[in-house]
Amino acid sequence: MSTGSGSHPPTDGGVTLEFHGAAQGVTGSMHILHLPGGPVALDCGMFQGRREEARQLNESFPKSCHALKSVLLSHAHIDHSGRIPGLVRKGFRGPIHATDATTDLCDVMLADAAHIQEEDARFWNEKRARTPKEQIRPLYTLDDARAARRLFRSADYNTPVEFADGATVTYYEAGHILGSACMLVQLTRPRPVRLLYTGDLGRFDIPILRDPTCPLPAADYLITESTYAGRRHDDPTDMRRRLVAIIKDAVAAGGKVIIPSFSVGRTQHLLYELANAFADKSLEPLPIYVDSPLSVNATDVFKHHPECYDEQASSFWRHEGDLFGHCCIRYITSVDESKSLNSLGEPCVIIAASGMCENGRILHHLKNNIEDPRNAVVIVGYMAQHTLGRRIVERRDELTIFGRLYRLLCRVEILNGFSAHADSRDFTRLLAPLASGLKAAFCVHGENAQLEAMRQILLSAGCPAVHIPAPGEVFPLE
Repeated sequence: MSTGSGSHPPTDGGVTLEFHGAAQGVTGSMHILHLPGGPVALDCGMFQGRREEARQLNESFPKSCHALKSVLLSHAHIDHSGRIPGLVRKGFRGPIHATDATTDLCDVMLADAAHIQEEDARFWNEKRARTPKEQIRPLYTLDDARAARRLFRSADYNTPVEFADGATVTYYEAGHILGSACMLVQLTRPRPVRLLYTGDLGRFDIPILRDPTCPLPAADYLITESTYAGRRHDDPTDMRRRLVAIIKDAVAAGGKVIIPSFSVGRTQHLLYELANAFADKSLEPLPIYVDSPLSVNATDVFKHHPECYDEQASSFWRHEGDLFGHCCIRYITSVDESKSLNSLGEPCVIIAASGMCENGRILHHLKNNIEDPRNAVVIVGYMAQHTLGRRIVERRDELTIFGRLYRLLCRVEILNGFSAHADSRDFTRLLAPLASGLKAAFCVHGENAQLEAMRQILLSAGCPAVHIPAPGEVFPLE
């Protein structure tokens, strides 16, 4: 079925699918659907990992992107949306279709990403570049992010949107983060084709958000993420109790709890659990600091989209008020306020970005706290290979932060029940019913073992052909 890795899409007027980011990897999601009227991108995400390697990948786009007509965006996480301003910088001016909540989240997230790009370039050029040749420019700027924002077109769930001649996309709740969606692409020409792209699938019974749409619509072809296809998460209903226990232990020892967290989704989940713990008196009030300007802005977006809440969150919102603004929670925006947290002598909880500990304010909190055995670092999300977060999960004896070695002497606790990614049970429940009706499926967004686990789930459920595409590989959709 494949035309071969690195091959060029056919030019015979057929429909083909070309894989790039998150093909045999976890970040940088981008898949290109070649239609008779021109190519369309499914997501346009940023690569994360080793700094120089990630930068090279983020600077380069597939050749087919030069003629790109539109972008269909599954959700706002940077590994799915983060290269959109770079695409605009290179001349893209087509529409970007996404749900209403995703559009609002991207408004703040892409601006934040641009600020980080500009600051990283400035720091490198002032502190590290020894010659003009070694200087770098940001991948994109705030102006590029603003230009990208003007291209977004909001879509409702469960309502087809025409994005090309004879082509529609329908968004279904994915339950992963606010506004996340599975996308059903339906083509009527040159022949009828139904392609379902999961984006990132969420879990059932996770607080705040509605469950993923179940059953999902039937399709001819499936592109599915595979992040945790071979694993089972802890029970999400037990996460509040375990988090409270960790905090109580740290308080008793006179220490702090440091939580690296994605600014969008995971931070709001944590705040909601803490607000509930305070409300039901299972946790005595203590200072909670959210040290991330993006988290503050993203939480405001969450407050403006209660239509995305599940029944329990809606009830809490009606009876208790703000889900995320409890009196004990303080939002930190300025650099000076962030630095002042370093000198705190009292027990507290500090939630800071970035989620994989590769940049942002979390690095300062880690370097100032990991050598104190009274403290605890709580890992609440996926940590990609070659990231500082993964090295913490592996409990390395020493960690390099800002070019200096620090001993990892504090406790490290891993609460994977907070994960917003589907696990093997969720995948089986959501995708197995579709498998026998598919012509073929494509497993992306996973490390090798997880991709193979996803392949086995689909084969066992009756899918006739399951591929793990390589970057640049092209498949006809017949």
